[in-house]
Amino acid sequence: MWKTLSEFLLFRVAGFRIVGEIPADLKKYLVIAAPHTSWLDFPLGLLIRSIIQRDIRFIGKESLFKGPFGLLFHALGGYPVNREQRSNMVDTMVEIFSLHDQFAIAISPEGTRKRVDKFKTGFYHIAKGAGIPIVMVQFDFEHRKVVIAEPFYPTADKDRDLAFIWQYFKGVKGKVPDYSIL
Repeated sequence: MWKTLSEFLLFRVAGFRIVGEIPADLKKYLVIAAPHTSWLDFPLGLLIRSIIQRDIRFIGKESLFKGPFGLLFHALGGYPVNREQRSNMVDTMVEIFSLHDQFAIAISPEGTRKRVDKFKTGFYHIAKGAGIPIVMVQFDFEHRKVVIAEPFYPTADKDRDLAFIWQYFKGVKGKVPDYSIL
């Protein structure tokens, strides 16, 4: 029922389409979705997750997990992150991946909804440390599509890998085009 409702909302109401897929045999991976320019990216991600029927958790700022909506964000598969305090999130996430046979988590590589000139690199270090691929997902509001790339396995060349990832998202217009990656 949830998949059918999600398909109706994403395809019929919002007019989006999904291009690409996550390989069925992929057990552990990290999803980066960009550009992250609006609060609407979160429900978009939930609809996509429901449609592709994958258990993909997410990381969100700690304040979302407090108050009346805190239980909801936890129930939806969220992990709170304190962005004000330096913590060892990379090591914590690598450990979480090591404890599971199957695990996937989504992260916004920008770390904010505003326009950035470069991505934060925590996602990269998590993937590298856990020995898992990165699945890049474009939220292309201009063309009303969500593009899921083939899994990308980080190499020994961090700078080249990050340039490749940046280039994949460059020019894709999010909900707020002025905040998109130029």
